[in-house]
Amino acid sequence: MLAVMSDQSTGGPNPEDRKIVTLARSARARNAVPEGAAVRDETGRTYVAGSVALPSLRLSALRTAVAMAVASGATSLEAAAVVSEAEQVPAEDLATVRDLGGPATPVLLAGPDGEVHSTVTAG
Repeated sequence: MLAVMSDQSTGGPNPEDRKIVTLARSARARNAVPEGAAVRDETGRTYVAGSVALPSLRLSALRTAVAMAVASGATSLEAAAVVSEAEQVPAEDLATVRDLGGPATPVLLAGPDGEVHSTVTAG
């Protein structure tokens, strides 16, 4: 079961989480893709990606951002953000975040306007 954390009780995302939401939103808009995502690693570096849709390869934006972090040498994640019209983060994407960041890693889900609708843990 996924733990859902309310943004209302905390006054919304902190500035560092807001930054990755903004980066994810920018990737979505710049590349005209359905999703944008960003992750922050254990050193504070960020990795930004859009969804990939090729005939032979399909990756969500979040999976792509995690893959970029791993390929760049990240050993853990502090947080992740997805900007999408989806109402929830797919279980497969949460599993990818959990693989690198652990079950307590927060994953923020924002709409195309950048408004964070929910925050869940990777679980």
